[in-house]
Amino acid sequence: MPSSKPKPRREKKGKAGGFGQARRRFCHFCKEKIEEVDYKNHTTLRRFMSDKGKIRSRRITGTCRRHQNQLGAAIKQARELALLPYVNR
Repeated sequence: MPSSKPKPRREKKGKAGGFGQARRRFCHFCKEKIEEVDYKNHTTLRRFMSDKGKIRSRRITGTCRRHQNQLGAAIKQARELALLPYVNR
């Protein structure tokens, strides 16, 4: 007669999609102890833009909410002053 005990469940590893462990992202600005995101530092701002010129999301960049809001405003201000392009061709 088979035992009536249920089989133990396996622990899931990684994401729901099963593509391995997701690495925890940390805010670049918090790590460097930067209080305000500066619109004049266009090399840093370019790091948070896609190759088409779009602002990357928090989920992709790993920035905190406070710095992501500052980052969006700084990129928009840099675009207005022609330090960054609106679109890359």
